[in-house]
Amino acid sequence: MRRLRDWLLTIPFLIAFGLCLLLFDIAGRVVRPFSMRAFEAVMAALQRTLMALLRICGTRVEVERSAAIESGRGYAIISNHQSMFDPVFIGGLLFTNYPKYVAKRELRRWIPSISLNLRWGGNALINRRDRAQSVEAITTMARTAQDRDVSVVIFPEGSRSRDGRLKQFKQAGSEALLGAAHRLAVVPAAIDGSWKLLRDRLFPIPFGTGIRVRFGDPIPRIAEDGAAVLERAEAWIRATLSDWEAQPVS
Repeated sequence: MRRLRDWLLTIPFLIAFGLCLLLFDIAGRVVRPFSMRAFEAVMAALQRTLMALLRICGTRVEVERSAAIESGRGYAIISNHQSMFDPVFIGGLLFTNYPKYVAKRELRRWIPSISLNLRWGGNALINRRDRAQSVEAITTMARTAQDRDVSVVIFPEGSRSRDGRLKQFKQAGSEALLGAAHRLAVVPAAIDGSWKLLRDRLFPIPFGTGIRVRFGDPIPRIAEDGAAVLERAEAWIRATLSDWEAQPVS
């Protein structure tokens, strides 16, 4: 019966998800030639909407956000990575900070709204087999975001964890981002439970999945270099996930 329920709710979710991507793709194409900020607002609304649509599947999201995080300013966000929905949670919850992402270049085509945003929204599209190109793309994104006072997001694990366990952080891309955006305070972010949404590769989505998201206090960029800040962020993420491991989602 649970499997049947999961399927009965996954089907309308996927239909709504697809229609949402098509609608916001059209809206993004209309506004982008006139205003980058209007385009960013459309993409922020997209992420908020996609996060809300997960309620169809009974998904619950618990959020803790440091009071020191200000609306409308840029940060360098360092997060663990469990699911393709993680950017939706970060972008949907920090929508006034207009976060930019590092993504593999294969995503630049064929996905309505998402590919559009990755190409036009100031994000970094990287070739995982070309380290020099990846570092250059990340550096360009970070410098531009810092100049515009918008946020950048990187998942230092490189690929998502399929069981929720934190993988080893990769240094090159993260240090390039932090070096290029040296004035942006670093916000560590932890996400837990989102990997369960993809346990069956979306077919179906388990009903009632509990997701936890926590944004820590911004780490000022004054005396520490990128490697030291990254180490602090990783320690905070690891400690948060460890604390959550013994605490079931309410």
